[in-house]
Amino acid sequence: MRRAGSWIAGLVAVLASVVVFLVPFVFIFLTAAKDPADASRLEFSWPRSWAFGENLTEVLTTRDGIVVRAFVNSAVLTVVSVVIMVILAAMVGYLLQRRRSRLNPIVNFFVLAGLIVPPAVVPTIWVLQRLGLFKTMPGLILIEATFGLSFCILLFRAFVATIPRELDEAAIIDGAGPLRLFFAVILPLLRPVIITVVVVQAVTVFNDFTNPLYFLPGDENATVQLTLYNFQSQMVSQFNLLFMDILLITIPPLVMYIFFNRQIVAGMTSGAVKG
Repeated sequence: MRRAGSWIAGLVAVLASVVVFLVPFVFIFLTAAKDPADASRLEFSWPRSWAFGENLTEVLTTRDGIVVRAFVNSAVLTVVSVVIMVILAAMVGYLLQRRRSRLNPIVNFFVLAGLIVPPAVVPTIWVLQRLGLFKTMPGLILIEATFGLSFCILLFRAFVATIPRELDEAAIIDGAGPLRLFFAVILPLLRPVIITVVVVQAVTVFNDFTNPLYFLPGDENATVQLTLYNFQSQMVSQFNLLFMDILLITIPPLVMYIFFNRQIVAGMTSGAVKG
C-alpha cells in the first residue's frame, strides 16, 4: 500500500513537472517556428507553415546583429563575474569556517545583510560615476559579483565544514604556506560546491535584466535579456521573432541545468548535516 502511494505521488510529481516546465517550452518552440500571421494568434497549435530558419536568421541579423553582440556581452559578463565570485567566496568561506576571530560576527553580519538588504540603484550609480565605471562592462561585472557574493560565501562556508581540519594541519607540517594550502589542498576538494555556484550564478547573471538596464545602457552594451526587451517594445506584433529570441535565451541555462543537476543538489546539501 505504501509502495503504491509512493508510486502515485511520484507520478503526480512528474506530471506536474511536465506541465510546469515542458509545456511552456514547447509553446515557445512552436510559436518561434510560425510565420507572423500564425504566431500572432498565440495558440498552442502546430505551425501551419514552418518558418524556423527564416525567423532565426531575422533575429540574428536584426539591428546589425544586436542579438549576436548581446550574446558575446552576456558571455563575458557571466564568465568573469562567476570567476570572481568563486575565488572570493571560497576564500572568505574558508576563513570564516577555519579561523575564529572577533571580526567573524561583523563579517557574518555583512554577509547576511547582502542577502536581506535590497540594492540601492541611485547610490550605486553615483558610486560608479565617481569611479568612472558607469556604463562600462567592468562596472557591471563588479555589480554582479558583489550581489551574488553573499549567497556563494554561505555555500562555501557550509562545505568547508565537511573537510577535516587534519588536512590543513598535514599540509602546514609539509611546509605549505597559506596560498598553497588553499589553492593546492582545499580548493580541489570544493569541486561539488564550485559546480553548484558556477551553474546557479551563471544562470542568474545570464538571465539578469535589471542590472544591465540600470548600470549598462546602450545598444553596444546590450545583454541577451535587453534584446528581449527591445523585441517586445519595437516588434510587439511579430511574436514569432519575440519567441525565437526567447528560445535562444532559454537554451544555454537549460543545457547547464540538464548536465549539472546532480552536482547542483550535491553542492546545495553538502553542508546540511555538518556545519
